[in-house]
Amino acid sequence: MHGLLNRSIQGFLRRTYGEAVWLDVAARAGLGPDGFEALLDYDDNLTDRVIAAAARRLDRPRDALLEDLGTYLVSHPDLERLRRLLRFGGTGFVDFLHSLDELPDRARMALPELELPELDLREQNPERFRLMCRSPLTGVGHVILGLLRAMADDYGSLAVLEHEGSWPEGEIIRIDLLDPQFSEGRRFDLAGVA
Repeated sequence: MHGLLNRSIQGFLRRTYGEAVWLDVAARAGLGPDGFEALLDYDDNLTDRVIAAAARRLDRPRDALLEDLGTYLVSHPDLERLRRLLRFGGTGFVDFLHSLDELPDRARMALPELELPELDLREQNPERFRLMCRSPLTGVGHVILGLLRAMADDYGSLAVLEHEGSWPEGEIIRIDLLDPQFSEGRRFDLAGVA
C-alpha cells in the first residue's frame, strides 16, 4: 500500500484520537513511532495490522473505524485539498457519483504509483445507484461509504447509503438519493479561496 494512503490513516488516528493512541497503535502493529513515509510503498499486511491494532485499542468495530476514516478524509480542515479535488467531479452529488469511475486514473496522473480502489458505479434508476469497490485492503468499501456520506452532506444532498457486503467481485455500496438539493451544502468556489 502506498505510503500516502498509510499516512492518511496515521493522520486520522493522531488528529482524532491523539498522539498517545497513535504511538500505542504503531507499537502494537510493529511500526516505529514515526510511522509511515509518504512516498514509500508498504506491505498491505502492515496496513491491515495498523487498522486492526487501532480497532482493538479504541474498542471500535473495524468497519466503523474505516467509515470514520472516509469521513475524516473529506471533512477535516487540514485535508481541504482532497475535498476540492473531489468537488471537481461535478456541480451536484449525482455528477460527483458519475465521476467516481475516473477518480483512480485522475489520481495516477499526479502520482503514477498510487493505486486507489477501483470504483464501478451502476445507475439502477435516477434515485438508486450501486457502487462496486475493489481493493487489496479489506473493508475499503467502508472508507468509501464514509467519504460518500461526507460528500453528500458537502453537496447538500439527502442520501441513504448502505454497505451491502463483500463479494468475490468486491464490496458493494447502495446509494438511495432522496433529495439532491435537500440543503445548501458547503461553499465551494472553483477558483478557491484567495
